[in-house]
Amino acid sequence: MGRSIFSHFLILSNTPPRYVVSLPRGARLGKCLNRAGGIYEPRRLRIGESLRCLCSLSVSEPSTSQASSSSVKKRIVSGVQPTGSIHLGNYLGAIKNWIDLQNTCETLFFIVDLHAITLPYEGHKLSKATKDTAALYLACGVDPSKASVFVQSHVRAHVELMWLLSSATPIGWLNRMIQFKEKSQKEGNENVGVALLTYPVLMASDILLYQSDLVPVGEDQKQHLELTREIAERVNYLYGGRKWKKLGGRGGAIFKVPEALIPPTGARVMSLTDGLSKMSKSAPSDQSRINLLDSKDAIANKIKRCKTDSFTWLEFDNPERPECNNLLSVYQLITSKSKQEVLEECKDMNWGSFKPLLTDALIDHLHPIQERYAEITSDPSYLDGVLADGASKAASIADATVNNVYQAMGFLRR
Repeated sequence: MGRSIFSHFLILSNTPPRYVVSLPRGARLGKCLNRAGGIYEPRRLRIGESLRCLCSLSVSEPSTSQASSSSVKKRIVSGVQPTGSIHLGNYLGAIKNWIDLQNTCETLFFIVDLHAITLPYEGHKLSKATKDTAALYLACGVDPSKASVFVQSHVRAHVELMWLLSSATPIGWLNRMIQFKEKSQKEGNENVGVALLTYPVLMASDILLYQSDLVPVGEDQKQHLELTREIAERVNYLYGGRKWKKLGGRGGAIFKVPEALIPPTGARVMSLTDGLSKMSKSAPSDQSRINLLDSKDAIANKIKRCKTDSFTWLEFDNPERPECNNLLSVYQLITSKSKQEVLEECKDMNWGSFKPLLTDALIDHLHPIQERYAEITSDPSYLDGVLADGASKAASIADATVNNVYQAMGFLRR
């Protein structure tokens, strides 16, 4: 998750998330040794098996010995790749929902430029795309006084921790990743770099580096989060606890094992040309997506030409009408109306009357974002300052984690 990394805080309702307390960490893992003295590895999800859906936020226990406090905010990390323009799917599926989360949680939002090089790319465009993506974060309402906004490669600990985690990640775990299989087949094995296989370890590093409590994930990223949880548990077993304490550390778990934040509905905004495919930056046709910086004429043209069906009424949740469900859902999200309100408004409409309504709503919603983006990009020093400050705050957390891992793994102290 184009791919956004955890894309993707997709919450349709306007009600704030509720908190529930999860089971103690140790209670889920069971014993670590079998009778023969071998490692007992916690059960992993099989491919195709779903993670637990957390419609409300789950509170995980801290990795330190300090008692948890209701006043301590849960920490969330998420990011988007700087490949192509941010589109409506990225915005409605992730960034729009960051605005609420930054008010209730400790949030770190970053541009995952290291992930952007796992497939062929144009180097001269990467830097500009990175800054443009950061500017759109702020234009959409991310507040740098509440959230840390930074560039992934500006915090070196991401790559350091990835290498350390790679030593503890079995190759078989990576070989089963569905996205790697699909993308390597599409690109051809001779053209695929090693990074495409190992980038889930970098993703695990992105999450574990900040001792994250919660990770927003879309349907296509659930398997990667489960891998992150497996890696965390494996490293905690191999190097944590008494082993770490004997080396001078605090002992206990090195990493928090993060929980998934999966919204109950609206997890995917679909293509305008195929209601069964996710809206994506990598789709060949720009007609398949609404980009946040599209002009009024471009938006009108794309909605006018988008795929619909031959039915003469509009409805939600008919599996035979994926395009209808997608366009109504987009309208619901950008107008902040309830599902019932949309049905009441649109039940007697046909496509000829609904498309102009959707077009006007999209233009009205995106116009303030486009104006704010123009203001931000007109002052490069402001954006540079935001990114530098965000990287500094992130590094203070990340460096502490990496130093603990080096210590627990037995490296000579610096």
